[in-house]
Amino acid sequence: MLVFEFGAALASMDAEEFVSNVLGKQIGAAGVVTGDDFSFGKGRRGDAALLKEVGDTYAIAAEAVLQVELNGERISSGRIREELIAGNIGEATHMLSRDYAIEGVVQHGDGRGRDLGYPTANIEMSDYQRPKYGIYAVRVTLDDGSEHPGVASLGVRPMFDPAQELLEAYLFDFDGDLYGRKIEIALHAYLREERKFEGLEALTAQMREDEAAARQLLA
Repeated sequence: MLVFEFGAALASMDAEEFVSNVLGKQIGAAGVVTGDDFSFGKGRRGDAALLKEVGDTYAIAAEAVLQVELNGERISSGRIREELIAGNIGEATHMLSRDYAIEGVVQHGDGRGRDLGYPTANIEMSDYQRPKYGIYAVRVTLDDGSEHPGVASLGVRPMFDPAQELLEAYLFDFDGDLYGRKIEIALHAYLREERKFEGLEALTAQMREDEAAARQLLA
């Protein structure tokens, strides 16, 4: 991977110069693939058509990937982020062609889930895009390749102090030690918002309902 710092030099570079000097001389590119809305060069004057025209001069093949639409609207990373933030996991999945997944190393927690009969695998969100906080039906893939259905909480745990952002997944019918192992949690369906209950009994009752709903969705 070559990373270009977008400083004064690159910002002031003409589109033609970028193709000839950077793509041609510095990189020695034989072919370039971009999106159909790609722009480059000083004042964003360059586009996919100019890239192809100038590229032909320097024996650089240029190809633009046409946009993909869903329900008449362009699929873009921005649109996918909007759906995740809104909790519309089904829409995000449709556009990604897979469930949105978050990977991390299972860390030790405070053991409250185990005390409530729902031991969870806890991972930090790192720099992932934050979907809407709440409860999700999930599929968890372990580092041995096995996949397990489950239910997960993503949020700041309003029932407990101090507030801490975590993704906590309960794997159905699983018995094993996951501490220190890398897992992937794929968000399949949004069940409900996270909220504060009057007590642990009410919380546990709701957790049982969440489990039942997740099992039905994942069956």
